[in-house]
Amino acid sequence: MHGFLSYLVKCNVEAREYKVFGYKGKQVRDNIHAEDVARFMYEFSKSPRVAEVYNLGGGKGNSCSIFEAFRMAENVSGKKMSWRYQDENRIGDHICYYSDLRKMQKHYPNWGIAKDYP
Repeated sequence: MHGFLSYLVKCNVEAREYKVFGYKGKQVRDNIHAEDVARFMYEFSKSPRVAEVYNLGGGKGNSCSIFEAFRMAENVSGKKMSWRYQDENRIGDHICYYSDLRKMQKHYPNWGIAKDYP
């Protein structure tokens, strides 16, 4: 509901304009499928670790830029992405973010990303 990828796809499918904020549209985010989130929660529930913090995400292998996501959405939907660029980036935005999954995989070796993105 709140991830950039789901919103981007919704804009593409509904032919709504997507607004790109700064960084020339090259900001990178990782993406994780809901099934992988649920699988991690399940593994954690079987053996919770007190006071541990995990950044649950898709990792480097499941990351893409906004423009790469545009191309993926266009390829799937067959619709051209409608977008507008605003030179000023959002306050607090990062040009690149993807989660480091090593700690989670060390603590929960039965878990890993099963649903990857092209």
